Amino acid sequence: MIDMGTGAPGTSPDLEDAAARAARCKLVVLDVHGVLTNGMLLYNDEGTKFQVFHHDDGFGANCLMMLGVQVALMTRKSKIVELRAAEVGIKHVFQAKDKLAKLEEVAAEMGISFEDICFVGDEIIDMGVMNAVGFAVGPASACAEVKAICHYVTARDGGTGVLRELGEFILRAQGKWQGLVDKVSAKGWG
Repeated sequence: MIDMGTGAPGTSPDLEDAAARAARCKLVVLDVHGVLTNGMLLYNDEGTKFQVFHHDDGFGANCLMMLGVQVALMTRKSKIVELRAAEVGIKHVFQAKDKLAKLEEVAAEMGISFEDICFVGDEIIDMGVMNAVGFAVGPASACAEVKAICHYVTARDGGTGVLRELGEFILRAQGKWQGLVDKVSAKGWG
């Protein structure tokens, strides 16, 4: 049995299967709105749009990337998303209306099998690509149709650290979490 730790894990119809899928993961692709944000759009009187990202997701992305799991964002064109990705160090940001076709292109370019890809989505527009990948994940706040096809549903809602929780789940499944904890707690990120 894989040690998944004592944290508050999400849910899965089969946690062992979800962990086995996570253990194969080489690329995590995330929808942004409703996954890395809570889906709200805020505007000021001048019409400037604001979105809120959770610090924990940046930490989760960095943990994954530090240990060899690539992270990508797939969403509509957004300067805000590009700024957040750059701040966190996520190099892959893809704009796509047809997410499945775009992921086929990305997987071919990266030389990664669909079985080794995790896609995180929250809405019915994400279901086609989620059905195609090896590890489909949704936040607790995802719609019922998405949750029904997920291998794992995080305990956290979109915008509240979904990638932090998922990153730990994946790295535990890959047997890399404790080494990261030991390293970072002793020496920081350096």
